[in-house]
Amino acid sequence: MKLKAMTLLGCLTLVAWVGAPLAQAQTYPQKPVKVVVAFTAGGTTDILARTVAQQLSEKLKQPFVIDNKPGAGGNLGTEMVVRAAPDGYTLIVNSVGPIAVNPSLYAKLPYNPLTDLVPMVQIADVPNVLVIHPSVPAQNMEELVAYAKANPGKLNYGSTGIGTSSHLSSFMLAKRVGFEATHIPYKGADALKDLLAGRIQFMFATIPSVMPHITAGKLKPMAVSSLKRSRSMPDVPTVVEKGFPNFEAGSWFGFFAPKGTPESVINLVNKAVNEVLQVPAIEQQMVAQGADPAGGTPAQFGQFVQREHDKWRLIVRDSGARAE
Repeated sequence: MKLKAMTLLGCLTLVAWVGAPLAQAQTYPQKPVKVVVAFTAGGTTDILARTVAQQLSEKLKQPFVIDNKPGAGGNLGTEMVVRAAPDGYTLIVNSVGPIAVNPSLYAKLPYNPLTDLVPMVQIADVPNVLVIHPSVPAQNMEELVAYAKANPGKLNYGSTGIGTSSHLSSFMLAKRVGFEATHIPYKGADALKDLLAGRIQFMFATIPSVMPHITAGKLKPMAVSSLKRSRSMPDVPTVVEKGFPNFEAGSWFGFFAPKGTPESVINLVNKAVNEVLQVPAIEQQMVAQGADPAGGTPAQFGQFVQREHDKWRLIVRDSGARAE
């Protein structure tokens, strides 16, 4: 009898141990979930995070609350999540800069985003688009390249900061094409203001940030930085199409959790976000905003993040960029 009792107890213990992650996934979330955005409200990261968080709130029956924590190129908010309890109630929607670029751009980060955060799911790809002020006498990429080569040093390009994808995209283009241009870094949206005013001549910008100005004729699109044409701007060619193979320098966004977050929670959020991205109205909204919905498994996102880190490490090295 004692042996049978011990066997039964062992079986019950095993069942409880195996069933714990499932039970946790079924009960999560039991309270509001904080979703950190390491940038200011109104930017591309913030817009995408709010779009998806609202849908998650409805789907999972608990508020997914956006908490903007800008500063230090996204490092401030990122570190906040790295230090948070790995219980699934503090997540972050992050982007290419803090995850893939900053480890090479900053001399000493107090954390490693590749090991201290767990990729959950990619939300979207957001290609950069090369835009020029209408005063530049070019109607397409070929004419822009010819003009830049014929006027070395006369073109200025802006960026949202040293080491950002807008900066490094222009650096890559100038290097590949072989023309001289002066980089003028700004803080955030100030670059776009000067481009619209004609004080700088071109820049790579995220599609959502410049689409209204392109539509209004205030800026001219030359090419997008993704390998494939953007669903948001299907008539605009890629840099690759214009004779520069493997030119890929866009932005991307996704959910991450602190290291140690239960796998059951990772999988539940992944599944929910994938379902959100397949809702036709949400898909159409994101495309209209300039984002190409992504999705996929945590493993696929993790592999993508590692490739992006390796790619940008070389570009940062070649550019000589260092965070100020």
